[in-house]
Amino acid sequence: MPDDDRDSRPVLPEGFRFGVATSGFQIEGGFNGPGEPANNWVRWEQAGQVEPSGVAVDFWNRFEEHFDRARAMGCDAFRLSVEWARVERHPGEYDTGALDHYAVILDACRRRGLEPLVTLHHFTHPAWLGEDFWLSGDAPARYAAWVEAAVSHLAPHCRTWVTLNEINVMGIGSYLLGTFPPGRVMALTDTVSAVDRLLAAHVKGYEVIHRIQPEAVVTTNNVSLSVYELDRMLVDILLSRSEGVARRELRGWLGGRRAAWYAALPPAGPLERTLRRAAAALWERRSGLSSAIDAVWESPYERTVDVVGIDYYDPVVAHRARLPGHRTAGGSSWHPGGELWDDRVDPAGLVQYGAANAAPGLGLWIVENGLCNRVRRARSFPRLDGWDRPRYLRGNLAALVELLDGGVPVGAYYHWSLVDNYEWGSYEPRFGIHGVDRERGLRVLDTDAMGMDAAGAFRHMVEGLRSGDRSVLDEH
Repeated sequence: MPDDDRDSRPVLPEGFRFGVATSGFQIEGGFNGPGEPANNWVRWEQAGQVEPSGVAVDFWNRFEEHFDRARAMGCDAFRLSVEWARVERHPGEYDTGALDHYAVILDACRRRGLEPLVTLHHFTHPAWLGEDFWLSGDAPARYAAWVEAAVSHLAPHCRTWVTLNEINVMGIGSYLLGTFPPGRVMALTDTVSAVDRLLAAHVKGYEVIHRIQPEAVVTTNNVSLSVYELDRMLVDILLSRSEGVARRELRGWLGGRRAAWYAALPPAGPLERTLRRAAAALWERRSGLSSAIDAVWESPYERTVDVVGIDYYDPVVAHRARLPGHRTAGGSSWHPGGELWDDRVDPAGLVQYGAANAAPGLGLWIVENGLCNRVRRARSFPRLDGWDRPRYLRGNLAALVELLDGGVPVGAYYHWSLVDNYEWGSYEPRFGIHGVDRERGLRVLDTDAMGMDAAGAFRHMVEGLRSGDRSVLDEH
């Protein structure tokens, strides 16, 4: 459409929400120490395999300060999690005091005009369930019992839920890349089994939430990846019945969806094409996701997701291939999968991935999107590519607006994250709009870790887009 027509249209749809995203283990503090609730990371922490999470940023006690900062940036939504390990420290014994404290947190969130989006499993579960919990056949039912306890208590304080965070990453990190406990590498059968149980658990959790709270909005959020079997296929399985697909037709229908999804994405390079072929062959050899498919077809709900949630960082899997000793911020890295602060930035890709992941009749939420830089021993390193957060926010919010202009019904954008936090084994990766000075009493900074006024930039853009001013996204 002509620019003058475009500029006269409202930028945001009615009810659109801007928020920040967090997770309990990464910000609350008070896990895995003596006398503290223990989760599936406790062995790694105690063995010195990862940096101890410690007090994190003490959100458990300082939540009001965090909500005030989010509100000051113009946010009207806040994503957080309720930690299973804190509530069910022993099998079948639910700590109502912990649940009551979560209710206090949610009420404080809502009083500030922030709509809470609660995640019920963000990569962590009680240590007593074991690191291989998601390989167990009864894991979906066990998870559903946790959802019953949490949602029964907290439903008066929240209506939007994420069942499980990044099902694809949980399976890949635990059994393919070895970056999450139990830390196995290239355990292909276990990767498929874990994803199968996780997806089945989402279906069971969806059913429990809607039984308790029929008006709830429930989703799960995959991290955007360029391999269909590791990303969109999981959502397509959840949507298949509502698309009129008979169970006997599912395999062929998924094949057609795979082709259509790839056609909507940027052209793949040789390594990416090889990875895609390998993924398709893997799922075929491992007999697919039988537990999840059974759960979908046995569910009383024809569709077991209410909105499509995506997390967008660097989606191209082949970009993770790095030679040992490659240059990185602050020196060299021997990590074969690359470092988070070296992820490639591609705002234009958000337009393509967002459009490709839209589903008929459903809204789309960008549940995570953020930029990482490195801080080591109190020294902050700039990114090698020169990107900073204000520029990143402009680029990605411009992509959001382009999606909306193209008719994609995006309903929310959550930036990862509000403050620097515990990034799964280390405090070196920093994603916060607000930096944290960990050397001087967990002091939350007005700037980010690179010294930029990211909070002011975000506030300026949010206010401008809400008023219909697209010029706030222009480079200055």
